[in-house]
Parts: sequence; C-alpha cells; structure tokens
Amino acid sequence: MMGNNKGVKVIARNKKALHDYHIEETYEAGIVLTGTEIKSIRQGRVNLKDSYARIDKGEIFIIGMHISPYEQGNRFNVDPTRTRKLLMHRKEIDKLLGMTRQKGLTLVPLDVHLRNGFAKVQLALARGKKLYDKREAMAKRDAERMIQRKLKEYNR
Repeated sequence: MMGNNKGVKVIARNKKALHDYHIEETYEAGIVLTGTEIKSIRQGRVNLKDSYARIDKGEIFIIGMHISPYEQGNRFNVDPTRTRKLLMHRKEIDKLLGMTRQKGLTLVPLDVHLRNGFAKVQLALARGKKLYDKREAMAKRDAERMIQRKLKEYNR
C-alpha cells in the first residue's frame, strides 16, 4: 500500500499483469539482493515478464524476475533468474497466505522501484481475467482512444 511517493523511482513495470489480471490489493515488499544485482537494478536492467510471487514455509519469494548480470560484476554475478526472498511483515505474509489459499487469488509483481535507495517490489493480490474480460478491456481502451481523438479534432 503506497502512502507518499516521495523518493520513489520506478525502474520496471509489469504491463502484462494489468492486462491478464484484475488487481484486488497492492503491497510493497523489500527484495533480498546481492551487491551486483542492486547495481544492475539501478541501471534499469530488470524484467518482470512472467514473474510471480509464492509463499513457502512462512516466507515470500519472487520467482522468474530477471535481473541482467552487472557488466563489471565478474565472479560476483549470480543467476539472473534465481528465486529471491522478499521482505514483508509477518502479519502481511499470513494475510496474503490466507487470501491466496481461499479465494483463488495469485501474487503478481506490478513494478520494481527504488524507495530511498532501497529496491522494492510492488505486489498485487490479483484474480486472473477470462479471455472475454481481456477483449472487453481492449475494446473499452480503443473506444476511449477514439473519443479522445475525436474531441481533439473537434476542439481545433
């Protein structure tokens, strides 16, 4: 849950998540990283496509997040798609565990950002969209675009 956006710099967004899921709630979590990984993130070399979060034994992990190896990293570089631990309060993790078990919701990363120098990931508690929902959303977006275009032409 984002309060103030002071000192926040978004590094990467997961555009596919907004297309494939209905977002119920959002949470912010810290990421456990190595030194070369944070340097790559600061350079913007991170990809959230096809990544998701999972709760395992009371801890939360992000799976499939790709952080490109740091050029000057040599032997300190680690596997770009390794599973990384996320940092959240115990109560939040327990709440998320209950929600994902009962309601058929999933945890999807929406973005990676830097808050006061620390890498954070914004997680969404999300429900998968059906194919007709996606088509509906696309039609709505196209209609909005068309309306804006016509208004712009009319106001000239």
